[in-house]
Amino acid sequence: MCLGVPGRIERIWSTEDGALVALAEFVGEVRQVCLDYLPDLVVGDYVIVHAGYALTRLTEESARETVAMMVDLGLLAADELAGGSAVVAAIQARESS
Repeated sequence: MCLGVPGRIERIWSTEDGALVALAEFVGEVRQVCLDYLPDLVVGDYVIVHAGYALTRLTEESARETVAMMVDLGLLAADELAGGSAVVAAIQARESS
């Protein structure tokens, strides 16, 4: 099942066969994703990925709200989120205030 956790594009490159791929960080977990459907994405953009393909671009605010909602609903545990990402930092700051 795909939860639709927002990811942040960290690095982009083209493969030898011409596919556009990226490393994206999803609340502490890094995955390789295909950007062929959204080739204008840049490092720092937030995306929703399904089956390895980036399908939707999100604003940073929307990504933060989505992760916060997932924490509130118990789909993600705030204390289990790995630090380091802007989204995670925002959620942890929200939890401590």
